[in-house]
Amino acid sequence: MAFQVGQVTELTLGEAAHGGWCVARPLDEPVVFVRHGLPGERVRVRITDVTAKLARADVTQVVTASPDRVEPPCPHARPGGCGGCDWQHASLPAQRLLKGAVVAQQLRRLAGIDREVSVEALDGDGDGDGKQGLGWRTRMQFAVRHDGVAGLRAHRSHEVIDVGECPIAHPGVTGLGLTARRWSGVDVVEGVVGDGGRAVITSGGKAASGYDDDEQAALLRRSRNGGLTALRGRTYLSQRAAGRQWRVSAGGFWQVHPGAADALTAAVLAALAPRAGDSVIDLYCGAGLFAGALAEAVGKDGTVIGVESDPAAVRDARHNLPGWARVHRGDVAAVLRRGGLPPARLVVADPPRAGLAREVITAVDHAERFAYVSCDPATLARDIALLVARGWAVADLRAFDAFPMTHHVECVATLVRA
Repeated sequence: MAFQVGQVTELTLGEAAHGGWCVARPLDEPVVFVRHGLPGERVRVRITDVTAKLARADVTQVVTASPDRVEPPCPHARPGGCGGCDWQHASLPAQRLLKGAVVAQQLRRLAGIDREVSVEALDGDGDGDGKQGLGWRTRMQFAVRHDGVAGLRAHRSHEVIDVGECPIAHPGVTGLGLTARRWSGVDVVEGVVGDGGRAVITSGGKAASGYDDDEQAALLRRSRNGGLTALRGRTYLSQRAAGRQWRVSAGGFWQVHPGAADALTAAVLAALAPRAGDSVIDLYCGAGLFAGALAEAVGKDGTVIGVESDPAAVRDARHNLPGWARVHRGDVAAVLRRGGLPPARLVVADPPRAGLAREVITAVDHAERFAYVSCDPATLARDIALLVARGWAVADLRAFDAFPMTHHVECVATLVRA
């Protein structure tokens, strides 16, 4: 008999799946993807969605709890609440085990690679007094609902939840008080923290020029094409990583965990093992973090080329990199199709969640070592399978808990010519 939406049933949960779910496989029923549970638990669930191949459900009662279960630090981390955090009900060590198992599962399923994956904690997120894993998110984007309340969306929903102070938000973001005020004529509001500076970015409708803050955070307006207009202050922030300062557009990409930029840069350098005079290409280079660290390693006798599509990030990268390094502005796939890049011994790529463009898969054939930075285990595994088919081998894979309490994980794969 097929499940029905709203039906309540009892299930035993199996392994974690990509996206913050646990999988239940009842006899003679479709597989059920369950939120708010943990592997091995016996739970009562309410079915929330049914398709031809699967059902989705939320835990309503824990019958037999996992020893890894803890009380979520946020009251909104529950069925019907905020959809931002997937694993608040698991201890931090258990969260990392779950994420490592998911990465390994994706590698096995999509790339045919059987490999154990250990997820490393970042600085400040040990397992001490229970505060770890909180207060790390240096960029928070809030949706604004019809009454002007800035909040976070429910899971798989457009509903905006009034969360008040989010426990995973960096104290600098919380101090901006974005959820405490009402936003008239604004669709989205973001808070961003840099090294000694903060910014408030609004999108949609009229500008929120009346925002007042004792610490004079920059107030920025995002246009429909993604550009920023400064209503007060500068359109960029300073970020510190790899022993130096970096200029980064307030609306641009930068790792949101304070310890992530340092950890990932060190992992990329270890993966590529650059030598003086080496040639390096950094695809999807953003503000130039990896390219800048690699430029320092290869020196002026080397070659460093970055490729980035976002105009503000290109400006930042050109500011951050030494004068002898080059940055191409354009879509990575389009730049590679034009054939304007020279061969390089070392390549690093940090693409968006969708993974590598197919042109990248073929264009890196000339390289000897390739560092692939990914925030999505499924697209990482898919692309690794394509790279292995072209003669690459996975020499190493490291995973970092750059997004505690959520299902997200950051990976750095080291590929070498087989």
